[in-house]
Amino acid sequence: MSQNIYILGGHQTDFAQNWTREDMSLFDLFSTTVLTALENTGLDPKDIEVGHVGNFVAELFTGQGMLGGFFGHVHKDFSGMPASRHEGACASGSLAILGAMTDIESGRYDLACVAGVELMRNVSGGQAADNLGAAIFVGKEGQDAKYIWPAMFSDLAEEYDRRYGLRHEHLMEISKTNFDNARRNPNAQSRNWQFEDKSFTADDDYNPVIEGWMRRQDCGQVSDGAAVVFLASEARAKQYADSRGIPLESLAQVKGWGHTTAPMLMQTKLVDSANDDYVLPWTRKAITDAYRRAGISGPDQLDAIETHDCFSVTEYMAIEHFGITAPGEAWKAIEEGVIGFEGSLPVNPSGGLIGMGHPVGATGVRMILDASKQVTGNAGDYQVEGAATVGTFNVGGSGTTNCAFVVGV
Repeated sequence: MSQNIYILGGHQTDFAQNWTREDMSLFDLFSTTVLTALENTGLDPKDIEVGHVGNFVAELFTGQGMLGGFFGHVHKDFSGMPASRHEGACASGSLAILGAMTDIESGRYDLACVAGVELMRNVSGGQAADNLGAAIFVGKEGQDAKYIWPAMFSDLAEEYDRRYGLRHEHLMEISKTNFDNARRNPNAQSRNWQFEDKSFTADDDYNPVIEGWMRRQDCGQVSDGAAVVFLASEARAKQYADSRGIPLESLAQVKGWGHTTAPMLMQTKLVDSANDDYVLPWTRKAITDAYRRAGISGPDQLDAIETHDCFSVTEYMAIEHFGITAPGEAWKAIEEGVIGFEGSLPVNPSGGLIGMGHPVGATGVRMILDASKQVTGNAGDYQVEGAATVGTFNVGGSGTTNCAFVVGV
């Protein structure tokens, strides 16, 4: 990377909160999160030089666009600050991170506010599913599915089964692990949920089929939520550290990044990768690009991973694409407990999207915030002991927009 990008801190909302039931709006969600993040870091609005917002479909859920304009209503000192919005489906937050990094690396600005936000629980589950379907190739795929995204990722599971063999028990172990991890996280949507033993089986009453391979416990959550991080140049981060009497080295850094965009159609992706060891090679490239830019060789140099588990099979795929196992062998890491909270490489200690929740535009920002908490020892009850380097992977669509980061101290 051309220069170091530092993470000064931020804030995440409680993903169990239903903002509509509390008679609060998308702006309330945005404003509360930004103001709390400022309070947490001791920054003032006048300190922030540029704003970036990650959001997928506020227009469909709330009728609201132009989200960069919210900043000037959060505090008068934001008025006039340049701001932009970024959209890449579930990777919208990561694109906002990349946009802010570009601003800092170019020398335009030294301190950026990155906000990821999505309000999704104000409509029925069916309407939410339809709204989120904007990230498929509309009119070209998913036309026979009642629930589009479970159907799309069932297709990924079907492809895994065809190429390598796939057992649903392994997918369920991923989900169970993430729900268990979420119990440690005070912001996790499912932290107080109760399950039966049969909830993680093929029992149609306790774990009904949603679409194809995907049963209820395979699926991430529909959530409201927001996350904010402040990114700074090295010079601005040093000023921040010096003013607080802390060493610059105690702040988290974005050490590497990767970003690829694959063709939108799932079928095109699978046909294109037919002769590749990796089912989603553009996902693999985003992750290995992040490794290369961070100057690390692979997952052996990571202490934890926050990855996109919109469905259990997405994490199954990520295990291989991070290089934890060879292609077709993710089941080994599951059976051997590698990815568990006490394993050699914990995956989703936060609970991930399945356990923590998935307000779509917020997820990429939340991952970076969680990674920074881990490497600075501030993750609380879900802290991975000794974590100094954490990888993240955030995906939009069916492996279309792929964003990976390496965060460390």
